[in-house]
Amino acid sequence: MTKALINSDMIVWAADRADMNAETLSQKLKVDLDRVISWFDGTDQPSFAQAQKLAKCLHIPFGFLYLKKPPPEDLPIPDLRTVGGDLATKLDHNFRDLLKDVMFKRDWYRDFCMEIDGDELPFVSSFDLTADSRNVADDMKRVLFRDEGLDLRAVANWEAYLTLLMKKSEDAGIWVMRNGVVGSNTSRGLSVSQFRGFAISDKVIPLIFINGADAKAAQIFTLAHELAHIWLGESGVSNVQIGDSDYGTHRALERKCNQIAAEFLVPTDQFKARWVEKIPAGSNIDLNTRRFKVSRIVIARRAYDLGLISEDDYKRYYAIESKKWEEDNGSGGDFYKTLPVRNGGRFTNSVVNEAVSGRLLLRQAAALLNTQPGSIMKFHSRRQAA
Repeated sequence: MTKALINSDMIVWAADRADMNAETLSQKLKVDLDRVISWFDGTDQPSFAQAQKLAKCLHIPFGFLYLKKPPPEDLPIPDLRTVGGDLATKLDHNFRDLLKDVMFKRDWYRDFCMEIDGDELPFVSSFDLTADSRNVADDMKRVLFRDEGLDLRAVANWEAYLTLLMKKSEDAGIWVMRNGVVGSNTSRGLSVSQFRGFAISDKVIPLIFINGADAKAAQIFTLAHELAHIWLGESGVSNVQIGDSDYGTHRALERKCNQIAAEFLVPTDQFKARWVEKIPAGSNIDLNTRRFKVSRIVIARRAYDLGLISEDDYKRYYAIESKKWEEDNGSGGDFYKTLPVRNGGRFTNSVVNEAVSGRLLLRQAAALLNTQPGSIMKFHSRRQAA
């Protein structure tokens, strides 16, 4: 059996990157644990076939195992995540592969948009960190809802409001993606502890990604937070910790985006005017949840930020509410309905239209949408019938 003369240090690096230990690899590869450990410490080496399976399992190119040292893995956007004010743990291979896929889609879509018109969106980077959060929030509503304005009485509940905000963002030219897995691979779920969303500020195709593995009750705040990033012209990966008193960050940019998001969803003056001191906090939270069409957690957080409830009360309320959250990553249900949610409505329609017209090969369209070529025409047929 021919041995693969690979670098054991690269196995250790790749396993750490994939958050897998020797025992996990032993189970996945169906190889004796002692043998896998010998690969880690360099006392033995896998066969060529085993090394190929090892690379596939660790989600790295096979050739990486022969490198003398790990390749640089700089992110194309800033990592703004912190935990308790400290730098967060490094982003895992699922996130990195997700971001690589998003950038692949973005490169195609930007070229596509530039060929059509390439007009810049005036609201991108229209404010900076010195701006009043209320002014930024007001401008976000002006752009998203235009002359029609926003009448929350016409919105059924906070889930409907989240869907509406995503649609209005897309209508304004902001590419919004929500997915809980890498591409369409349901075995590679995204971690909420790693990130909740990210934004790419681009004057032609600004992009927002929402981690669909997160509770929907928290997703609406993530969306508002990432919208603030677009208005400030600042790209980055975020992990808003709405349960922490400081939102889990001391970064000025992230704190500013949190302030703007809170003002956008629950304006200070309106909220204070609707808070009734004579009734219990829980009743106030329930009433304002219905008025502002956001989750109870967002209302409780706003009450805490504005000094209407104590930190202890907020933490108790957060603990109770967070237990009620049911995991719903949006990856189930009708594939053809989730496809434009995962990839963004305008992007999905553009790719399918190009494929149907013959200007884009079906296999290329399928690669852009993380699906099979046959699904492109089926999606087109369903779209026409709708």
